Amino acid sequence: MTVASVYPVRVDARLDPHLSRWLWLVKWILTIPHYFVLVFLWIAFAVLSVVAFFAILFTGRYPRPIFDFNLGVLRWGWRVSYYAYSALGTDRYPPFSLAEAPEYPAQLHVPYPEHLSRGLVLVKWWLLALPHLLIVGVLVGGGAWFAMNTDTDNYSWTGGGLIGLLVFIAAIVLAFTGRYPQGLFDFILGLNRWVLRVAAYTSLMTDAYPPFRLDTGGTDPATTVIAPTA
Repeated sequence: MTVASVYPVRVDARLDPHLSRWLWLVKWILTIPHYFVLVFLWIAFAVLSVVAFFAILFTGRYPRPIFDFNLGVLRWGWRVSYYAYSALGTDRYPPFSLAEAPEYPAQLHVPYPEHLSRGLVLVKWWLLALPHLLIVGVLVGGGAWFAMNTDTDNYSWTGGGLIGLLVFIAAIVLAFTGRYPQGLFDFILGLNRWVLRVAAYTSLMTDAYPPFRLDTGGTDPATTVIAPTA
């Protein structure tokens, strides 16, 4: 039989009830300090991911300090993207922190894996993830490039694809009505959730294959059939 298990990558977000009609016009300026810091964080992320690759290959374990740092970089990037043009879901300025920020409306959780497959590490980040990367590429354009590349030129999936188009539509509606359409927000969150799940998988943080499913809404259902069990 098969059992439904909790998927390890959980992405949650809350839509601010009172968003500024026009602040989104200048968020690209307001986020410059964050992107400046993220450039250096992604350099470290890329280097440490290579170290983690060999550690998993030889020991089957992701070094905990590296895991915590890389997860922190993903969290930081997600909070900035949620504030800016991957969602525009909040006007609360993102904290400059790698740690969890429980009070912030955008959350990313990945539990530390006690053991990872030494064989999968050779193929999961490119070959096994390829179907997802193709789908993500169709859905969000730049998001596929982010998922496949962790270099400093691709630290965000903001600025193209379906996510960029939908967020722009949401911004226009917000400007004229003062409201962010809930249905549009739910769909945008589903797209971002897909990107982040694939990003965590290709970053070697989990062996659980991402579901081919668009889980919309701010609350992550975080469940999928992972593998058949006897």
